[in-house]
Amino acid sequence: MGGAVILFSVVITVILSRLLAYFGFVDSSILNRGETYLPIITLMSVGFLGLIDDYLNIQESSRQKGLSARVKIWSLIGFALLGAAWFSFKLQWSLIHIPGVGDFDIGLWYAPLFMFIVVGTSNAVNFTDGLDGLAGGLLAIAYGVFAVIAYFYGLPILAVFCSVVVGAIIAFLWFNVPPAKIYMGDTGSLALGATLGVIAMLTNAVIILAIIGAVFVLETLSIILQLFWKKHFKRKLFLIAPIHHHFEAKGWSETQIVMRFWILGAAFGIIGLIIGLLGMGTGGIL
Repeated sequence: MGGAVILFSVVITVILSRLLAYFGFVDSSILNRGETYLPIITLMSVGFLGLIDDYLNIQESSRQKGLSARVKIWSLIGFALLGAAWFSFKLQWSLIHIPGVGDFDIGLWYAPLFMFIVVGTSNAVNFTDGLDGLAGGLLAIAYGVFAVIAYFYGLPILAVFCSVVVGAIIAFLWFNVPPAKIYMGDTGSLALGATLGVIAMLTNAVIILAIIGAVFVLETLSIILQLFWKKHFKRKLFLIAPIHHHFEAKGWSETQIVMRFWILGAAFGIIGLIIGLLGMGTGGIL
């Protein structure tokens, strides 16, 4: 349930910014209808789902450890459906941008794409959260990159929100790096993953998300490939999936895996940032 620390820190910062704006100390707060309402609602809503899962997981009297996979996935789908409806029908969004190519109107396909991104990113981060500091470090990198993208996309308040999340994650990492004294749990991984997906949609950077979050994609693909190999070839492709446990089984230390995956995350983050800024789509300033 350690992810609650991150969520609580972000909420407190948002509230403080609102008070500072109300009393005239700053021009505007982080709470902005056009830029941060949906990310904040996502963070809190999915975080609450993860909190319930984590709470049940640590209760010895609970019949099962946490929420069932079916309950979690359908809850995520339900929330993603509400967000997709808001984007598609309220905001009338239907464009996706392919860097260096242009914008494409995908019409009603925008809603299922939104749902896929939110649910997929949430689960991908959840799969990655298996070693001390691994998911937290990669999330800090991803949110940092999207802070820059949001700023140049013309969403400065969203950029500040991303920066606040980065600050909260870094503070959390101080106690989460090996050996961890606090664990993120589903409270943090599901919420931060889903919110990252929403931010990618807000900045029209859904293609860039796959580059910036390449390690998350790799972790998810390792699970899919493992299941495929076991079903069709009756043997395992990896010693253990997701892939960070494969390297652990091969003798890499936890610190080696975390540091090397952070390096990969930073490298892909820089590549995604460069491509994102050079090939920014509709609404961008470059």
